[in-house]
Amino acid sequence: MDIAMDALKVIFRVLTILPFMLAIGIYMGKRSMGELPVFDFLIVLVFGSVVGADIADPKIEHIHTVVAMIAIALLQKVIVKLKLKNQKVGKLLSIEPTVVIYKGNFLRKNMQQIQYSLDNILQMLREKDVFHTKDVELAIVEANGRLSVKLYADKEAVVREDIGVYKNSDQFEIPVILDGRVQYELLKHIRRTEAWLMAELEKAGEPKVEGIFYCGVDQDGSLVISRKEQTLADVPPLIH
Repeated sequence: MDIAMDALKVIFRVLTILPFMLAIGIYMGKRSMGELPVFDFLIVLVFGSVVGADIADPKIEHIHTVVAMIAIALLQKVIVKLKLKNQKVGKLLSIEPTVVIYKGNFLRKNMQQIQYSLDNILQMLREKDVFHTKDVELAIVEANGRLSVKLYADKEAVVREDIGVYKNSDQFEIPVILDGRVQYELLKHIRRTEAWLMAELEKAGEPKVEGIFYCGVDQDGSLVISRKEQTLADVPPLIH
C-alpha cells in the first residue's frame, strides 16, 4: 500500500512539476535556456537537482520544492540585473572570450588557458564551413564555448553565381603537423612524403617539426604554419 501511495505521489509530482518548470523557464527567459553561460548553467544545474530530488523522493515536501524553484528563478533575475547594471559584477560571473586564431596563426598559450586542443578548434572551424586556417583573420572562443570566426574580407562568403567565379569543390586544408607531431596517415592520403614535408619546412624557414604547433597543406601544396612559440603584439583584447 505504501509503495502504491509513493508511486501515485511521484506521478502527481511529475504532472504538476513539469508545467511549473515550463512557466519558470519562460519567466527566466531565453538567455538561461539557450546558450548557457557559466552562471546560467549553474542555475539550470541546481534547478534540475531540486526537481529531480522532489520527483525521486516522495518523502520530500512538495511545497518546499516549489518554494526552492521560485527562489532560484528570482535569484537568477536579480543576478542578471546586477550584471547589466554593474560591469564588475558581470566580469566576476562570466568567462571572458578568448582569441585563439589571429591573422591565420593559432595562439597556443590562449588555447592552453581555456584547455582547448587543436582538434577542438579545427572541428569548430569545420562546423563553420572554414577549411583554410589562413583565411581566418580572427577566431574567438566565446563565453558559452562556441567559436566565432571572422574571415578576411576577400574570403567572406559570396554567391559565386553573382560574380561568375567557380572553384573545385575538393579544395581544403589538410593538417599534417599537430602540436609538433607529423600526421603520417594524412601525408599519405595527400600523396606526399615526409621528405617532401621536411623540404617545404626548410624553405619556409621552419626546419624543426617540434617547434610547429600547426601545419596544414593546401591542395596546391602550399603550407600554413603556426609556431609554438610566437608573439603577436597586435592581438585585440576582448572583455565583456
